[in-house]
Amino acid sequence: MVVDAHQHFLFPSRVHYPWMADPALAPLRRDFTPDDLRPWLEACGVERTILVQARSSLEETRELLRIAAEVGFVAGVVGWVDLRDPGLERVLDELMALPEGRYLVGLRHQVHDEPDPNWLLLPEVQRGLAVVAERGLVYDLLVRTRELPAALAAVRRFPDLRFVLDHLAKPNIAQKQWDGWIDRLEPLADQPNLWAKLSGLVTEADWGRWRPEDLAPYIHKALELFGPERCMFGSDWPVCTLAADYRQVKEALELALSEPNPGVMGENAARVYRLPT
Repeated sequence: MVVDAHQHFLFPSRVHYPWMADPALAPLRRDFTPDDLRPWLEACGVERTILVQARSSLEETRELLRIAAEVGFVAGVVGWVDLRDPGLERVLDELMALPEGRYLVGLRHQVHDEPDPNWLLLPEVQRGLAVVAERGLVYDLLVRTRELPAALAAVRRFPDLRFVLDHLAKPNIAQKQWDGWIDRLEPLADQPNLWAKLSGLVTEADWGRWRPEDLAPYIHKALELFGPERCMFGSDWPVCTLAADYRQVKEALELALSEPNPGVMGENAARVYRLPT
């Protein structure tokens, strides 16, 4: 079974996404729906996906859960809640009690957009992570190099919480970044409660001129550091369409793997997110 561990649906025709203000992201300012993604999944042999939040909105989380209940290929949702909310326990309990609440498998926040690089270590955020752990959910880390030290401290403080690093912390592949990023990634990879998504790399490369060989060294390093048993495929569709179509993203990863790896391509995601059957 092939599982895409990271995809989005976008509805800018009716809701606001602050991160879309960048003029370079203009191609994303249209709706991307399940009907748009379904043909790509069928053509590429992808059976299930994990739908990930795209804005800091509890309303969006509820909508994504409803979509998951209606769309056969969506197996789980990584939603958003305010980790600093003193009533977080109640909020999560209400979400998980919904008929579609069984699809809530994880949570995420756009940490790399916070002014404070140590946002993850704020006392109220730490309390929130403890609640996430108590509820048995995964926490996705959306960070860049700047936030990796705080991410490391958080992962160490909550050994019973499953963390997933999105997009390998977004190394600047277009500028061939290794310094700084790899030094901070290595100690994080040593933590047994952390998994890594091999996702979002094509948009860190040169959008117009990238080649699979540009991504391969970063994928190989991740496989070396985390081991293939802690890595998973994610398309980052439709954000990936800024640089590549769905098939190109999947094929670039498969080329880097050199041989089929059922764990990376689906089994690891199903296990880590405890996808409902």
